[in-house]
Amino acid sequence: MLVHAALGICHSPHAVKGIDVSLKGVRDMETVEEIKRIVEMADRALLRREVLHTDFLTPPVLSESMSVLVKLNEIKAVAQGGYPEAERCRLSVGHPDILTSEPNNVVALSISGKFEFEPCSHGDFLGAILNTGIVRDKLGDIILQGEKGAQVLVVPEIADFLISSLSKVRYVSVTCEKIPLLDIEYVPPSTKTLKTVEASLRFDAIASAGFKISRSKMAGYISDGDVRLNWTTVTKSNTTLKTGDVISVSGKGRLKVGEINTTKKGKFAVELFRYL
Repeated sequence: MLVHAALGICHSPHAVKGIDVSLKGVRDMETVEEIKRIVEMADRALLRREVLHTDFLTPPVLSESMSVLVKLNEIKAVAQGGYPEAERCRLSVGHPDILTSEPNNVVALSISGKFEFEPCSHGDFLGAILNTGIVRDKLGDIILQGEKGAQVLVVPEIADFLISSLSKVRYVSVTCEKIPLLDIEYVPPSTKTLKTVEASLRFDAIASAGFKISRSKMAGYISDGDVRLNWTTVTKSNTTLKTGDVISVSGKGRLKVGEINTTKKGKFAVELFRYL
């Protein structure tokens, strides 16, 4: 499934030059530099009136890039990871008159073998693929399938190489073949439902309740840069949350904000889904 973002329009042909890409909320300088490169790519796409594509991006880079691209002029962006819940996605950018259809820039591969006798982890599959000489940015998500093996999303230009080069994952001989994106077998992660009643929808209040830690400890995680909201580093404890927001804390996992209702006393009854 594709995620679309039709972006704002005005009239300068050099849209990027006036955009602030300092990204003060992003502490990882490598992430900042990657986002800047994506913004520069969007500028080239606009000036040349063509569609350009990134490799697979991590969720923080994708989220921050989209927040910057929304400020650009005459630009449309499309993110594609191969299936609805994909975390690693490619980003295509171009003028709306040029980027008129969904890019076909992700290929799904099935890796199969006798894994019932030798269970393999995500790291085993990733390591085997990288050992063929492919760099990480050319790979999207890896979906484990237990005894059946795994499915992996890749950029189209490396698909045939990987099919011919990948022969083993750990000690298991494997075959690799292309499959339609519609054949991807993704099972959503298990969650535990929690409910909390809070005086406000402040980030620190909701996150503390969801992870069952004190607000002071949550404040420490925030100051250390270990907390993200929708893949973006959180810098303010009083950020207001809404339904659909995803919170992650390093070493603690993730949770998603569900339905929010107001109680008779004016407080907020919040449903939370903790990923197991």
